[in-house]
Amino acid sequence: MAKIYIKITILLAVTGLHPSLYASLSPYNDLNIVVDISEQRLYLRNDELILHSYPISSSKYGEGSAENSFKTPLGMHEIKRKIGDEAILNSIFVARTNTNKIAEIIKMDIDTENDHVTSRILWLDGKEEGFNRGKGIDSFQRYIYIHGTHEEGLIGKKASHGCIRMFNNDVVSLYEYVKEGTKVYIRA
Repeated sequence: MAKIYIKITILLAVTGLHPSLYASLSPYNDLNIVVDISEQRLYLRNDELILHSYPISSSKYGEGSAENSFKTPLGMHEIKRKIGDEAILNSIFVARTNTNKIAEIIKMDIDTENDHVTSRILWLDGKEEGFNRGKGIDSFQRYIYIHGTHEEGLIGKKASHGCIRMFNNDVVSLYEYVKEGTKVYIRA
């Protein structure tokens, strides 16, 4: 099975096939995401095999599920909605709507007053009743996303307001690989 996987990976690299075709061609049809807050990394996996590793930024307020806490929720989630098909790189989204404005990307270690959601949105839905799903703790109702940020200089350290931030190029890449329903496990 590993030889087939390697051949498909080489085929994709050589032919330049679009990443969204990758999952359908893969002999492993269990794409999933693991967000490791202790490492500030997001891993795209096929079954247990790591396909990609991306640096991220989780909440500067720590981990937790309470509404209005601005903390990153832990546990099992899934991608409930994908937002941003064909949006221009660095586009700013407000209330999940593309404003068609382009963010100025800050590459330095600067925390601004803004918390722009840019490029793509993967809206998460908690799957654990009483932990990240339900009244006062619901990840979906808290608008917890994996998204791009204009504060790219803060990627790799805790800096968000609850969401998982990524470099804009990385979130666009990830967006192409995953689908609604993809499992996302967030651990501390």
